[in-house]
Amino acid sequence: MYVESKKEKTRELWRFHGGLHLPDRKELSRQRPLRHAVLPSRLILPLQQHIGAAAQPMVGVGERVLKGAMIADSAAPVTAPLHAPTSGAVVEIGEHPIPHPSGLSDLCIVIEPDGLEEWAALPQPISDFRSVDSRILRQRIREAGIVGMGGATFPAAVKLNPGKPIKTLIINGAECEPYITCDDRLMRDFADRVVNGVRILQHMLQSEECLIAVEDNKPEAILALLQQLDDEEKIEVVRIPTLYPSGGEKQLIRILTGREVPTSGLPTQVGVICHNVSTAAAIAEAVLQGRPLISRLVTLSGEGIRKPGNFHAPLGIPAGELIAQAGGYRGEPQQLILGGPMMGFDLATDRAPLTKGANCLLCLTAEEVPRPEPAKACIRCGRCADVCPANLLPQQMYWHCRAKDLEKVQDYNLFDCIECGCCSHVCPSHIPLVQYYRYAKAESWALEQTRRESELAKRRHDFRVSRLERMEAQRKARLRKKKEALKNKPPAAEKPLAGHSGDEKAAKQAAIEAAMKRAAEKKAKRQPGPKNTQNLTPAQQARIKAVDKRRNGAAANRQQQDPEQPN
Repeated sequence: MYVESKKEKTRELWRFHGGLHLPDRKELSRQRPLRHAVLPSRLILPLQQHIGAAAQPMVGVGERVLKGAMIADSAAPVTAPLHAPTSGAVVEIGEHPIPHPSGLSDLCIVIEPDGLEEWAALPQPISDFRSVDSRILRQRIREAGIVGMGGATFPAAVKLNPGKPIKTLIINGAECEPYITCDDRLMRDFADRVVNGVRILQHMLQSEECLIAVEDNKPEAILALLQQLDDEEKIEVVRIPTLYPSGGEKQLIRILTGREVPTSGLPTQVGVICHNVSTAAAIAEAVLQGRPLISRLVTLSGEGIRKPGNFHAPLGIPAGELIAQAGGYRGEPQQLILGGPMMGFDLATDRAPLTKGANCLLCLTAEEVPRPEPAKACIRCGRCADVCPANLLPQQMYWHCRAKDLEKVQDYNLFDCIECGCCSHVCPSHIPLVQYYRYAKAESWALEQTRRESELAKRRHDFRVSRLERMEAQRKARLRKKKEALKNKPPAAEKPLAGHSGDEKAAKQAAIEAAMKRAAEKKAKRQPGPKNTQNLTPAQQARIKAVDKRRNGAAANRQQQDPEQPN
């Protein structure tokens, strides 16, 4: 039984607009002890388990990997590396079904465990983290591959570098969706790990206050956390009312601080950063033990599972294998959902693996989730606006989404919608409002990407045109400069026409004769000598000498008649 602790302080709370009181159905898994999943025959690890650039494989097929070894990473600023959940051999790198609303496949690394659980060399633990610079801790968190484990999967190291002072650090332990109890189990069984992670986060951000928010339907978790805190610490456990979706980031900030995050803004703009309790526990393991993120707690629940409960499971275990360890299916489930019944999505196959952001697997029967009735015309009752926690106008957004007027729907702050499903849940006409909003967001993102690509192409074209124009102007400038230089050049000195002195005439004649001599020598070298001159008779030699004498005499006569004629 829960008894209020002296460490728990009374704090003024605010209320966000709308919200719903839903049957939580947490009793299916809450009281069952935590179980450890058995390693399957294969682990399937998608390379894209986070927001940002996908990791690239660092291992090859046939290579043996050790538990905790980094097997994929990227140099992109927003990314998270991937580590081997156990020791074994890489048997495949290829396309496999992944947990995604599209039901498509993506690149995965497949590891076949060897059962040895042999660890790789881990980084040195940082026990005295308060004496360590925040940059070193951020790098440790980054190398451990930690992302937001409440479902957002944003790389934690990037989020821990806000670039501005943070007044309030909020740790989200609300877990407001029905059925899900893995965070509750974590806080009850590993409260020390959660609190140590909170202390590390508080040291890194140097926040003025730290608030751990837990819904009041989790009294054991609240008590376990309070027992780990000292009275001198600036960490406060805050019980908040059970109301869906109080675990939404903007809604939780409103409840605890009364501050409103601006439209399309970030919590850092109001001096707040939020992290999930599972993320805090993973950070504690990475800093204090040097262990990367290779497993997580996950809830298996729903009437379609024989033995619902919480499992400590390795990343990459197929959903079907995990369900089999929970007793298997009870009959034919109506839906297999990854996440909660409100914000989760249907899995196309139970061969999809467990990833870093997967906190729940739901197998719901037809009694729990009857087939949706056909959508009818909107009756403009306004109930969707009454329950919207973001204080939007869902009805107007629906009309513009249906008309595919994407610019108009954005005027109604489409991207402030957190897709919580409250509007669809209360709609008497059974209109799938959230699906319309998701469609409009996807189309808007695609148009924005096309617009950016067009602008980039236009900038490149304009840069090329300006470069060519600049080169042409430079060429014309060079020509103009040459013309001006020729125009301004002084006239050359005139050569004397006549009246050369005798010395100049003699020097010219000597130069001519020397040139003629050189030309004759070159010609003589080029001309081959007479052939067949060996073994001649005296008479033949006499005739040759006579011919050479006549030839030389003729050349001398020509030279006397025209001195400038070459020999």
